[in-house]
Amino acid sequence: MAELRSRRSNLAVPGSNPRFLEKAKGLPADQVFLDLEDACAPLAKPGARKNIVAALNEGGWGEKIRTVRVNDWTTEWTHRDVIEVVEGAGAELDCIMLPKVADAAQVAALDLLLTQVEKANGLPVGRIGIEAQIETAQGLINVNDIAFASPRIETIIFGPADFMASINMKSLVVGALHPDYPGDPFHYILMQILMAARARGVQAIDGPFLQVRDVDAFREVAKRSAVLGFDGKWVLHPGQIDAANEIYAPSQADYDHAELILDAYDWSTSEAGGAKGSAMLGDEMIDEASRKMALVIAGKGRAAGMSRTSSFTPPED
Repeated sequence: MAELRSRRSNLAVPGSNPRFLEKAKGLPADQVFLDLEDACAPLAKPGARKNIVAALNEGGWGEKIRTVRVNDWTTEWTHRDVIEVVEGAGAELDCIMLPKVADAAQVAALDLLLTQVEKANGLPVGRIGIEAQIETAQGLINVNDIAFASPRIETIIFGPADFMASINMKSLVVGALHPDYPGDPFHYILMQILMAARARGVQAIDGPFLQVRDVDAFREVAKRSAVLGFDGKWVLHPGQIDAANEIYAPSQADYDHAELILDAYDWSTSEAGGAKGSAMLGDEMIDEASRKMALVIAGKGRAAGMSRTSSFTPPED
């Protein structure tokens, strides 16, 4: 199982605002994405590229995953976004986020362009990852192919606002339940994205909740995708970061329990433990399926930097 990079909170930072770029360095988000797309007016995009390159090269980001969201391929800005950012600060960049991905060919095109720029600038080829954002009906229909379009893919992301417009959804509240719908109108979309991400072995990220000062509502929305298995969510305001970090990490009790399951299973299948295929952990029977479930929870806890508060003691004969 590949080691997870924690992406519980994914902070959007406008590339056109140097003050926000500087402030983001000190915030406890797992990932920052420095935005050249929707957060930047067309006339501000050239200057935003320079701001982002400068901010990345100045450092101070700590352990955060550093991503830049470029403009989508239907615009005139995409190739220049990629070239200027990767030429200027490729060594300080973890991923490029591609919005409004419609099909696998758009991911392949970004992969090819990244390879060209990496080669031309002496950067390790293939190190910079791609985050693919699903924001249209066409993108969702093609999400399985998109997930497998490049070995650089690291996340599949749900973009709710543009998606709602794409399907003519009758709502202006992004990411929330609708009082006239008896359930979660985004459940099918989230599951499609999650299945594609898991089949490819990458992370699934939920999109933003725009009522940025209503942290309680943010928490309720985040819990819905977290319980499905999503790895994190976008945050648009510093006040949402702590909530995302808590919700997309296991509880301490669940993390400890997962680690105990792994220890107990390892011991029971060993010669010392009798080489048994199943065992008891207290009143709970555990087996290989239990181990797989525990690996998920333990992996998320480890990625979040959690520490155990309990230890396994083999049972006495």
